[in-house]
Amino acid sequence: MSVGAIRFGPARVPSQASPEEAIALLVERGYSACEIDFERKFWLDADFAARLGELAREAGIALSVHAPLAAFVGHAERGKKLNMAVGMLDHSAGIAKAAGAEPVVFHPGFLLGRERDAAIDAVCEQLGELRERLEAKDRAVAFGIEVMGRVRELGSAADCVAIAGRCGWVRPVLDFAHMHATSDGAFTSVEPFAEALAAVDAVQEPGTPFHIHFSDIQFANRNETKHLPYGEGTLRAEPLREALDRFDRPATVISESPDEASSQAIRRILLAR
Repeated sequence: MSVGAIRFGPARVPSQASPEEAIALLVERGYSACEIDFERKFWLDADFAARLGELAREAGIALSVHAPLAAFVGHAERGKKLNMAVGMLDHSAGIAKAAGAEPVVFHPGFLLGRERDAAIDAVCEQLGELRERLEAKDRAVAFGIEVMGRVRELGSAADCVAIAGRCGWVRPVLDFAHMHATSDGAFTSVEPFAEALAAVDAVQEPGTPFHIHFSDIQFANRNETKHLPYGEGTLRAEPLREALDRFDRPATVISESPDEASSQAIRRILLAR
């Protein structure tokens, strides 16, 4: 991919019937990226992933993985929940390795009554332990920590940038719908997008793409409530496109829109040249 190029695609594989059908649908719809969706459950095995990855590379489609929602680190107490989360992240990385996909997107977890710095310390410590486990299995792929849509919880853009700055194999994943919500709708011009991208650019390994989630969003009291069809809220793709043009870094933008028409509308704006 050329410097500054944008890939775009959906947050879910469009068919679970076969890798061939999934890639055919992505190509038909004009997509150049796709996130393998494990938020609810693991639905494919390593063989399916390997074939999906092979066909995706032939079609010029960049794959990433979204780990299960419960697969977060930074637990305040060690035990069953942390062990389960680490196991799910380990398995997600194995699928990503088989498919040639990156990053593995995961959520940063919760404050759990702690000060923010203590929670971030716990996330980084447990990520370090996870990294050692993945390296021993030859599945130490890049991870991506997603900005969340809860204004008083762990997972702000600053939190994710701080964690990525300490864990070089972790990239911040800017979810602009979440950021629009927690800022009470501030992402209506180019500058907020550019400032967020600049913070990520400063900590992310050169040459690797920005990884971005995008959709229109409904929010209340600075917390997300639901993703909206494009145009029904106040978040627009034009400022993102203009902001991305300021950086000599490629980008992968994943649509979390609730309908295909919205994803296509965003795709046309971002990829227009």
